[in-house]
Amino acid sequence: MKKQILETRWTKQINETNVWQEYPRPTMVRSSYMNLNGYWDYAIKKNSCFPSSYHGKILVPFSPESKLSGVERQLKPKEFLWYHRILPAVKCQKNERLYLHFGAVDQACTVYLNQQEVGYHQGGYLPFSIDITDAFQSFHSTTNCELFVRVTDPSDTSYHSRGKQKLHNSGMFYTAQSGIWQTVWMEIVPDNFIRYVKFTPNYDKKEVTVKISTERNCSAFLQLETKEHTYSITSNQSFTIPLKNFHAWSPEDPYLYQVKITTQTDCIKSYFAVRKCDIQTDKNGIRRIFLNNKPYLQIGLLDQGYWPDGLYTPPCEEAMIFDILSIKKLGFNMIRKHLKIESERWYYTCDRLGILVWQDMVNGGSHYHHWFVTYLATFFNYSGKKISDQPHALLSRQHKEGRKEWAKEVVSTIRTLYHHPCIVCWVPFNEGWGQFRALFAAEFIHNLDKGRLIDHASGWFDQGGGDIKSIHYYFFSLILKPERRALALTEFGGYAWYVKGHSYSLKIFGYRAFQNKDSLTKGYAKLMEELIFPAFQNGLSASVYTQLSDVEEEMNGIFTYDRKLLKLDKNTILKWNQKIKNLEIKR
Repeated sequence: MKKQILETRWTKQINETNVWQEYPRPTMVRSSYMNLNGYWDYAIKKNSCFPSSYHGKILVPFSPESKLSGVERQLKPKEFLWYHRILPAVKCQKNERLYLHFGAVDQACTVYLNQQEVGYHQGGYLPFSIDITDAFQSFHSTTNCELFVRVTDPSDTSYHSRGKQKLHNSGMFYTAQSGIWQTVWMEIVPDNFIRYVKFTPNYDKKEVTVKISTERNCSAFLQLETKEHTYSITSNQSFTIPLKNFHAWSPEDPYLYQVKITTQTDCIKSYFAVRKCDIQTDKNGIRRIFLNNKPYLQIGLLDQGYWPDGLYTPPCEEAMIFDILSIKKLGFNMIRKHLKIESERWYYTCDRLGILVWQDMVNGGSHYHHWFVTYLATFFNYSGKKISDQPHALLSRQHKEGRKEWAKEVVSTIRTLYHHPCIVCWVPFNEGWGQFRALFAAEFIHNLDKGRLIDHASGWFDQGGGDIKSIHYYFFSLILKPERRALALTEFGGYAWYVKGHSYSLKIFGYRAFQNKDSLTKGYAKLMEELIFPAFQNGLSASVYTQLSDVEEEMNGIFTYDRKLLKLDKNTILKWNQKIKNLEIKR
């Protein structure tokens, strides 16, 4: 079927000199920053040998499958994608190290300097760093230092984490992408540098505990932007700071404490925020989600994080900000980031603009049996029948290696994103796609991060754990039964409308189709009036409408895939979001 070529309003602005130059790690900023985005050589081969020639140029950090990369070629599971470029000349002083950072490379990659292997990474969604000092200096004194990256990606033919990617995209599964899809950069650091900073806020005590990780213990100084005090602390030890001029974070007031941390050899800028999100009981005996010790109704959208020109990579930061700011202006206060991990700048934007995030872990597992995890599971969910999620083939988790890999990536995900106050809930599993032992997963995640909620099984296959009774509503009747957990409608709606000139294809996937903006708006208003608003009155704490934008054949966004049109009437969305916010919930 012929696909419509779509561009966003930012597509034509992107080129070699204007491609993701922003500092990629806002939680730990240094001055020694060298951005490596731009045109690299690329080749796609049938074997793993170094290429003798290249097929052309690829614009990093866009995947080869995307329009903005300049390639628009799919990497097959048994192929090898090669990247190549010359690194800029860099001079490290004595007791300094040179690090090479990758925001994300999908799926597995080996990194070489002048054909000498310097690093390997498995997992397509998480950042990694390589100390290239010794290899770089040994080559750069005599010749140019050539950087090679070799990538393989089995996509949905393996048990690795893959999100919504599918080699043969259709319906609710989208174009598989591969390779480098987030910023590549270098920085010079002292040999005993600040590796990691962990801020753990305590809202009730009006304090924050900080731990600075370095290779060797050393003295450090932490200064708040307000300069009310400079704290002397020792690295690799926890230190609690009382916040005299206490200022909490919320979507309505997203206050960030700016911080400068210095050691004898290193200096970084960072930030933190103080907020509390937990489950408490209101005066009517209903378990509710509270924010900063007050009932807080969360009204959100499902966000797949796909773009017609960049696929996994937004065309630019302005485009990314557009998504977040637009839904805030429509009265939403939450995003459920669906089965994808974004760059740190996305979460930083949510932190500073003030929007709550429910973060899904990236799903994996072998081929999904949709007759079981989608259709039969929907019926079982409606009938109240509980299905065990012990590892088995029907839930696509029979590979022990895949289960170990998933747990390892959970640890890395929480470590990577722990810093961001916008994230208030972890979602380990969605609709049984690669789900296994969700009760264990909830406890596992709670031990890693006690300050956030856990929706242990979004949609079907609820095992009774976590903090949230998570419901998906597309078919049958919506049944709300109060219990010890808070109730959340974590997917609903999915109303579709094909907009000529702004849609990906004539094939439409959605849960109910409409013919124009007026009928779609009326259908949405009826759903809110008859179902969602009464549900909040009767104990619902959060809702997630499907979805922020159309994605390929799935045309159920409130925005078109190219982000050029709002498909629903703005005032109708605002009206119902405000009515929900105006509900008086007694503490």
